[in-house]
Amino acid sequence: MDRDEFVVRLSADEALVLSEWLERVQMTELSRIVDDPAVWRPLHKIAGTLDKSLPWIFAPDYAEHLAAARTLTADDPDEPTDRE
Repeated sequence: MDRDEFVVRLSADEALVLSEWLERVQMTELSRIVDDPAVWRPLHKIAGTLDKSLPWIFAPDYAEHLAAARTLTADDPDEPTDRE
């Protein structure tokens, strides 16, 4: 098994939307959503990295940043989706 690290590149908007979703997931009973305990560690790593990297997390206008990020991320015409 190859043990190299993987790098995932996200736009700032994608990272903000993902961070908010991961926060909501972590506030629920995670074991109901994620049935494999081996997945929890990488999820927590991703969430922690996003939280440390996003300057808007504690901004007073966080909700506005998040709303804008959701709109831009959902409507990105250059990004292929499975919705089509």
